[in-house]
Parts: sequence; C-alpha cells; structure tokens
Amino acid sequence: MASGGAGAGAAAGAAAGRGFVHLHVHTEYSMLDGASRIDDLVAAVAADGQPAVAITDHGNLFGLVEFDRTARARGVRPILGSELYQAIGSRHDQQQGGADGRQRAHHLTVLAESPVGYRNLMTLSTRAYLEGYWYKPRIDMELLEAHHEGLIVLSGCLGSEVNQHLLRDDVDAARRSMAAYRDLLGPDRYLVELQDHGIPDQRRVWPELERLAAELGLRTVITNDTHYTRADDVAAHDALLCIQTGSKLSDPGRFRFESDRFHVRSAAEMRAEFADHGPALDATLEVAERCDAPIELGLDLLPRFPTPGGVGEAEHLRDLVMEGARRRYGDPLPSAVADRVEYELRVIEQMGFPAYFLIVADLCRHARSVGIRVGPGRGSAGGSVVAYCTDITRVDPIRHGLIFERFLNPARKEMPDIDIDFDDRRRGEMIRYAAERYGADHVAQIVTFGTIKAKSAIRDAARVLDQPFKVGDDLAKMMPPAVQGVDATLAEALKKSSELRAAREDPTYREVLEVAERLEGLKRHHGIHAAAVIIGARPLGEVVPLMRAEGGETLTQYEMDAAQAIGLLKMDFLGLRNLTVISDTERHVRANRGVELDMDDPALLGDMDDPRTYEMLATGETLGVFQLDSAGMQALVRRLRPTRFEDISALLALYRPGPLGMDMHIAFADRKNGLEAVTHEHPDLAAILGETHGVIVYQEQVMKVATDLCGFTMAEADALRKAVGKKQRKLMEAQREKFLSGALAKGYERDFVARLWDLIEKFAEYGFNKAHTVAYGVVSYQTAWLKAHHPVEYMAALLTSVRNNKDTKPLYLNECRRMGIPVRLPDVNDSEADFTPRGEEVLFGLAAVRGVGEAMVERIVAARTEQGRFTDFADFCAKVDATVLNRTVLENLIRAGAFVGLGHPRRGLLEVHEAIVAEAVARKRAEAAGQFSLFDEPGSGGGEPPAAVEVPDHEFPAGELLRLERELLGLYVSAHPLDGAEALLERLVDTRVVELGERSDGATVRIAGVLTAPTKKYTRKGDAYLTATVEDHTGQVEVVCWPSTYLVAHEVLVEDAVLVLRGRVERRDESVKLTVDEVTTPDLSEVQGAPVVVRLDAAQCTPEAVARLESVLGNHPGVAPVALEVREVDGTARRFRLGDRLRVERRPGLFGELKAAFGPEVVEDRQVRTLRAPAEDVPSYRRAG
Repeated sequence: MASGGAGAGAAAGAAAGRGFVHLHVHTEYSMLDGASRIDDLVAAVAADGQPAVAITDHGNLFGLVEFDRTARARGVRPILGSELYQAIGSRHDQQQGGADGRQRAHHLTVLAESPVGYRNLMTLSTRAYLEGYWYKPRIDMELLEAHHEGLIVLSGCLGSEVNQHLLRDDVDAARRSMAAYRDLLGPDRYLVELQDHGIPDQRRVWPELERLAAELGLRTVITNDTHYTRADDVAAHDALLCIQTGSKLSDPGRFRFESDRFHVRSAAEMRAEFADHGPALDATLEVAERCDAPIELGLDLLPRFPTPGGVGEAEHLRDLVMEGARRRYGDPLPSAVADRVEYELRVIEQMGFPAYFLIVADLCRHARSVGIRVGPGRGSAGGSVVAYCTDITRVDPIRHGLIFERFLNPARKEMPDIDIDFDDRRRGEMIRYAAERYGADHVAQIVTFGTIKAKSAIRDAARVLDQPFKVGDDLAKMMPPAVQGVDATLAEALKKSSELRAAREDPTYREVLEVAERLEGLKRHHGIHAAAVIIGARPLGEVVPLMRAEGGETLTQYEMDAAQAIGLLKMDFLGLRNLTVISDTERHVRANRGVELDMDDPALLGDMDDPRTYEMLATGETLGVFQLDSAGMQALVRRLRPTRFEDISALLALYRPGPLGMDMHIAFADRKNGLEAVTHEHPDLAAILGETHGVIVYQEQVMKVATDLCGFTMAEADALRKAVGKKQRKLMEAQREKFLSGALAKGYERDFVARLWDLIEKFAEYGFNKAHTVAYGVVSYQTAWLKAHHPVEYMAALLTSVRNNKDTKPLYLNECRRMGIPVRLPDVNDSEADFTPRGEEVLFGLAAVRGVGEAMVERIVAARTEQGRFTDFADFCAKVDATVLNRTVLENLIRAGAFVGLGHPRRGLLEVHEAIVAEAVARKRAEAAGQFSLFDEPGSGGGEPPAAVEVPDHEFPAGELLRLERELLGLYVSAHPLDGAEALLERLVDTRVVELGERSDGATVRIAGVLTAPTKKYTRKGDAYLTATVEDHTGQVEVVCWPSTYLVAHEVLVEDAVLVLRGRVERRDESVKLTVDEVTTPDLSEVQGAPVVVRLDAAQCTPEAVARLESVLGNHPGVAPVALEVREVDGTARRFRLGDRLRVERRPGLFGELKAAFGPEVVEDRQVRTLRAPAEDVPSYRRAG
C-alpha cells in the first residue's frame, strides 16, 4: 500500500491467501436500501482484521467525509467510491432498457485510486445530478471518457450494463461493453466483478463473466454487495425495504432481496466459500493497496473580497469600521471604544478573517439597499463592535456589556459564525445575490439528512410487520416526553418507561421493538438545510460534490460539518417571519395613516423605553409580539411586568425549559418587583449580577465572574463557559481547579469559592447567550411598539404572515376581537390580496378565499384601479378580465361574502349570478369580435340592451353564513359559534386549544369547541371511528374518537356541535392531536338566552302555589329568565314571562327544589350529558384520571 495511508502495509501480509477487502458496500446513505451505519461497518471490518473497506452508495457521495474520518480513526484504509447510475444511452436521453426493457439506468462500481480520481469521482457525481438526472442521477460513457483518470471501475452487480446483456443472452453486446471499458480505462483499472449471494441469475452469469474476462485479458474481483453489517440485520434490512416501497413483509410480490447474505462477511468466510478463486479474492487486496485518495480537510477556501482600488482586505475593513464607529460613537472616539475597536481588529487580522467580515457586511449592505429588512443580529455576533460598526448587527455591545470573546475566541482557531436574519419572503434574493457576487459555481446550499426517529421506527416496524395500527400507536405512546425538545432514543425510553419495559415481555410488542431498534437512527431522506449557504474561493465542484434539489437549488452532497471541515465558508441566511411583519406594518401605516415609519431608525428606537409599549407589555397581552406570544410567556410577562429593555432581554433568556424547571424566572420576577430580597453571595458579585437582580441569567456573566474574581483572561473564560455549557466533565474538572486557585489567589474564602463554583455548575442547566437575547429583544421591542402604537396595521400584517397557517390564524383573529379591531369579510372593492387595514378595521384578503389565487386577485384589483370601483355585480363582471368570470372563482367569492358590500346578499346572488355572467361573457366575446363600436353605448351594437337582472333579497340563516365563512376562508370571521359561551365553557375545561402545544405528550386535558369536518372511518376489523377538527377561539386541533368512544358518543359527534372533550395529547414532531375518551354536551341554554320553563296545570295555580313558586325562585337568583306555562284541561297552554326580579341561576339545586314542590314534570332539567368510552376498552396507560 502507499505509504502514509491508514492500514498501510497491512494488505501485503494478508495477501498470502488469508485476507479480503469489501469493495462493494452500501451504507445508510443508500437511503432506505442500505442499513449499515458507518461506525458499525468500520468496527466490523477492523475487528475482522480487514485492512481496508470501500463505500459505494447508490448514485451519491453523501457519506464520504464521515466514512473517511471514521475509517482512518480505526486504522482502516478508506476506499472512496460510489455505485453510480449509468444512463441507457446518453445521460441527456430518457430511455429504458436492460434485460426486461424496464430499467432506467445500469449500475457501475467506481472507486477513487488517487487524489485525481477522487476529484473525478466528485465531478462524475456532480454532473450526474446536474446534467443526467432522470429518476436517478446518471452518468454516461461521454462523462466517463472525460473524467476517468485516477479511477478504478468494477463491472458491477446484476444491474450493470454487462450483466444485463448477459441476462438477455446477448454475449456479443456484453463483450463489446467490456471491451469499451477496457480500452478506456486499461486492463489494470477495469476489473470484472463477480458476486454470488446464492441468487440464480448471479450463478448464471458468473461463468460467462469469467470466460469474457479471460478472452479480453481482464482480471476478476469478488465482491459481496454489502447492504447491512451483521447477518442478523437481515430482518431489519427487509423492513427497511418495505419502508422504501410502502409495502408489508407479508405482501406477495413485493421488492425483496433474494438472499440473506448481503452482510459484511468475514475474510475467512469469503476465503472458504470462494477457495477456488484465490486470485479474484487477492484482487480485492491489491485494489485496496492501490487506492489512496485522502479527503483534504482544513483548506483555505475563504473567498477573497473585491476591495476598491486594490486596497488590502484588512485595511478596507479598518476603514469601514472606523467610519462606522465615528458615526455611532462620535469623533474623536471615546478611549474605551477606540481600545475595543483596535483590539477586535487586531484579533480579526491575526486570525485571517477580514474577508469574512467584509463579505457579511456586504451582504447586509446590499439587502438594505434593495429594501430587504435585515435583523439586528443573531447568536453571539452581537458581542463584536466590529460587526456593529460595519452594520452587520445593530446592537451596541459596549452599551449592553457583550463580550467579543464569546463570539470570536483568539485561543481557538475557528471560523467566526455570523447568522443573518432576512425578511423571509426575500431570502432567495440574497442567495441569488451571493451567487452573482461570487459566482454561481462558488455558491450552494447544504444538504441535510432526516433520520428515522424512535416513534417513527416503532410505527414503521409495526406497519411492515403487518401488525394492527393500534400496536404501533400503543408502543409509541409509551415513549417518555421530549426533554427540552429532544426526543428520547429507544434505549433511553426503555430505561425511563416501565410500560415500555413491560410491553417488551409481550412477543408481538417485542418483535416490533427489536425491528424498531435496528431501524432507529438510519438515514431516511435528504433535504435542504433551512439556513446554511456555502461560499467558496474556488468553484465548489472542485472541492465538494454537488447535487440539485427538486426545486432546482444547487446543494453540496456533504452535510454542513463535513463542508466546514474541508474549509468552506458556511453562512446561515435565515428567513424571519417577524421581519416581514415589521416591513408590512410600515407599509400599512404609510398607506392607511400617511405616516412614514422606519423601525430601524435609531432616533425612533432611542433607548427602547417607550412608556406605551411597556404599559402594553405589563398587561401580558403580548400575543403576536415576537418571542413573547406563547401562553406561558404571556403569564411570565404579566408576572415580571417589564419596565426597561433589559427586562425583555432577560425574559427571552429565562423562558426556556432549564430556567423554568428551576424556577429561576420566578426568582427574577419577584426580585425585580420587590417581592423577594436581592442578595449576593459576595459584594463583588453585585457589579456582575446587579442588572439581573442577583440571578445568573447569561453566559457572559459566568465569563465575567471568571475574569473579575478568578483572574481568567476572556479567552480562558470562554473556554470555561464552553466546558460548563457542554457539561464536558474532564474539562470542567480542570477548569474547576483553575477557578478555585485563581479565586483563592485573589483572597476569596474557600467556602465562598466552592459555593460559587457549584452555582456555575448549576448554571449549565439554564445559562444563555446574552448577545442573542439582546439582538432578538430588539425585534421583540419593535413588534411590541408596533402593536401598542399601530395595532390595526400590525394585526393586518400579522394575519397576513400566518394566512396559510390554519392553527395560528384563528388565534390572531380572536386577538383582533379582543382588541376591538373589526375584521371585515373580503370585499371586491376594498380588499387586496392579503389582509389590509382600512381606517380602524382590517379587511380579509381576497387571496385567502379558497380557490381564488393571487393571479385572479391581481386582475380584480387591476380592473377596479383602472376603471373605478365596482357599483354592482354586473358592473364587476363587465370590468374584470374574462378569466375572472370562472364559475368556481365567482361562486367562492359570493359565498365568502365578497359582494355583500355591493348590496348583494349571498343566497340571492348565487340564485341569479349565472345569468349576469352569461350576459357579460357574451358582450366581451362580441367586443373581441369587433361587433361594437367604441362609441356605442352598452347594448347599442346588437339591439335593445337586456333587462338588468335583479338580485333577490334572499339570505342564508346565520348559522349557514358562519359555516360558509369557515369553508371558504378557513375560519369564522364575522362571528364565532362560541361567542357568548366563553365564560360557561371556561368552567368546564382546563386547556385552550392554543395551549395544547405546551402540554406534554400523553397529558390528559379537557377542551371545548365546535366540531367540524367529522369523517367516519373504519378499522381493519370494520369498527367505525371518527376523525374531526375541534375549534375554539384560539385555534383548532385534530381529534380522533376510536371505536369504543365513537360507539357511545356517535349521536352527538355531528357537524357544528359544541362539545367538551376529554382526551390524551398526542405529539408527533411539530403536530398535536387529541385522542378523545369522553364527550360532554354542555347546556348552552343560558348562553342562548333560553328561559327556564316552569309547567303547572291550571288547577295547581293557587295563591299558595304561586307564593311557593316565587319563594323557590327567589332562593336561586341569577340571570336566566323564567317562563310559567299554564296547561288547561283541554290541553291548551299559555306561557307567561315572569319579571326580571325572578331571574334564576340554572343549576341542579333549583330543579330539585321545584320538583320536590310541584312534581317531577314541573321543569325540564337540561342536564349536561357525558358519554365516556368503557374503561375496559381503553388500555390502562391511556385511561384518563
């Protein structure tokens, strides 16, 4: 083997008839086809003493960097390769072929022999994606001819071109293919691949392959086409194939491997089975010895920044910083500012990062120059005065006490990491600008890989094993809740959940769990990183393989850590919805109030101390305010009652699982408001912890403790912060000794220092980055200011931002109601595409009407802008483009109430609109045919004008109107079925729909709402169950009533019913649903104003009885009216409304007393009806308390 490679020289000793190297290996990066985790694969070959191993995933190079690093760390030589897809014909063609005429591509095993080969392998894979993609990324002979240097090619598996010819009994074609590869690559770099997994077709082609190889002077090599690591992984791999194809293990004719020998077989096994083919086994070792193509890491690939006039990057950065510093701090600069600027510039220059700051500053400058809002900062970058003075951030680190070393530590040679928030609608523009600025071939986004999570693994395993849905669902529900947003693995869950351990004793459950454990964590699919963008100094295809996503985006095939390890510059371009809301609000204020507003103007923001803003915050009515709008955060805001910007920053740091779990938020709020004394362990801590009332809230405070009390440098303090934050025990022990000795040397007492260290260790559970909370606190303040000062415009922008979010939109609409802001139905004369403020109202956007797209809205708005407002429906039809007169579009607009403003009731217009439209269409056609003169009056070109169609004054009932609103607009707008019932229902529930997202998985809750979209379904056994949506004023949630619940409650589970539901919260990723086990029909009589009706026979109505009745009613005063119904002997009845002084509270005590005095039929007792699934039908772990 070449010197210097992992495992060098090992093959030579093994080649004497003992060793073997796997050259055809699929890992988990062969998505849903390979089941070998790279760690397990390398460990297996290392344990067997195999000197090397290849990676040849299907059509991609996704795993190469991880594979290369892992193998070298274990002393195993990595052989980089891929089983490429080869087009049938040209890569530009889309044709099928192969033995059955249905194959879209052949397979070809390609290995990198040298660094040149590795680069050519990347090029082939990249061009396959960018030029040859048809179902799969495909190369062709043209590409191989151009990029074959440094590659070793094996003829391939049964799916290869050669073998497909042989399976078609076309030996001549197979010979021609082999000869073509030999002539291109040479006999030393093209080997004939032999495989035998016991599959008949492999044994059929083997003799022909050997014969042709001998005839053409080619060597043979034996491979094993590995798809999983251990022999006992075969069942899990089979399950993986079922996941890929959506089938079950029991399905006849499904895709499956025809053998159980696709694992990493030992060298001894291979030598024993193929003892008569020693040279073909030896060839694996010789190929391994030849392959040495290390991936170069740590390259200097930071792009150069084009500076003006040939000035150096460091000098240009210095000029920009000084200019910005003088603008912000004055000229001359205060000495503290000048020192800080000089220090940061010196560190940046020494570390070689001036270009990085110039690139980021240029991106921010360009964004603002074209009207793309940029966030004030994100992450630790707010700690840099250089970033502040170059307008990368808009947070003053000196004013806020932010630390540069938290962002860029001179003791660590790491690239700085500045993330940028942009208006989320225009993030794509910034990626395009970067491509234009630095070259399209220098910029790409980054691939990500989704894995099979524990709950998904359980449900997938149950499905492919053909178990009832309930088996997988039951097991998934036994998983413990996520901790700080991180789901437990199956191994962790088995330790925590006694239910899961008990279930494992059941043979059925055990089989599901065993398969799930093998599936868990495997790569499932690839996607696009939500934020990361790579910019390279060289064309990216030279240093990293590329691919194209379905949306046309160019991506790296290496994930983020691998791309950064190579040396590529990674930047996060994030789209932040709230920046869009701010920009839209500014636009609305300009249009609706005639006021120019710039929320980034320092003169407007000032010290962020606006009284009206803090008055609003103190109420806790922060729904829609950035980062302050969850139910829990609103409660904390009310408790804390912020009065200055520092309080907002602290709120963002405290409202996280760690601090909440330790009640740090309560201590902070109570100390801030004087309800708890502020104490410090030592007076010297007051200067550090004073702004947070003696509570350690920020990581920067830990760093200040280390520098001020223990003598650390800021760089050392950052290392302490990192060790504590990541809970790195060995590092923490070393830091502890330094911390203690430093503090003791400064004269502090040992007991105090020990307690201080314990406090800092505890801080690891909840400490946060102050630079981030300050920067995001600015956005919180801006949105709070807008809500306080321009509520109509702000709520319109907010509703637009969530117009496609069915869960959040009702919540913000209800907030408008609470704030007294009317939200009007869409109107063809006044509405735009999105929610729009008009005076003190918000108009629903026309584009939100189902079936009415942006293009139609543009034509409607254009018609009224160019030709004037519409006077009636006929005028609308005459003015708009003919394409708008689409039946679906018009009927949906009518039903949504878009023509009510023209005086047309919905039902009436639906009855006659077709005639009006027909006349308008006929006239437009006649005009298009030239039958009317431009000077004709309407109708003059063809006789008498038709009589105007009168729209009848018919309207739907109120309930039907609300149903139409929800159907067409996705929610109730003009009113809500629960209006007036809020107080009554609040007494019956413990959770609002909006709060379900904050409840833990498996929690039992009661909610109330309107049942919509009920859908009856059937289990495999034929049992009926129901899925539906329940909506209250705050949002909507999917609910499911399984057969046992549906059986007892089906009569009341009807469209538009108002119900109280008890059930179990089910969380899956970001979605929440409720599994219902109890249904209650609340008595809404009182809300609906229905009287309590007392029925007496005429003979009963004696003075004594009337007095008794008056006495009973007087014992139960309330708001419900009372009616007395007197029944005559002939069966007729008269009803009398009693006076307001006899109004009562509708409750069982009243009904009981009336029945005791006058008999059981005196009053209709509308008792609440509760329907509950039988306990024995509900598994114990799902039973509500």
